[in-house]
Amino acid sequence: QVQLVEAGGGLVQAGDSLTLSCVGSGRNFRNYHMAWFRQAPGSEREFVARIAWGEGRTEYADAVKGRFTIARDDNKNAVSLEMTSLKPEDTAIYYCAADLYNVVRAEDWTYWGQGTQVTVSS
Repeated sequence: QVQLVEAGGGLVQAGDSLTLSCVGSGRNFRNYHMAWFRQAPGSEREFVARIAWGEGRTEYADAVKGRFTIARDDNKNAVSLEMTSLKPEDTAIYYCAADLYNVVRAEDWTYWGQGTQVTVSS
């Protein structure tokens, strides 16, 4: 069982940077694959980035590749999402997710945080 709490969202201008954090409670956090998803109003939840347990292999959505960086600190039970060169289309609620298995689709991830709002003004 893992409980996830996100923080770091806010209102920024286009071109700014923002770093989101997600802290997990529970045992064996280091054994979980971690990911960030986002959901804009009227849209489905979409994949942003993921990081595997162990060697920490990362994967990004094309829309954020080169601008966002996901990282994990298993000693702190934490995963972060550094976002740079933000665009208005990055506006969404950002969610942290965790799963023991290497799942892909949003509906397959087992544990979710409550989300944090990111708003990028033009």
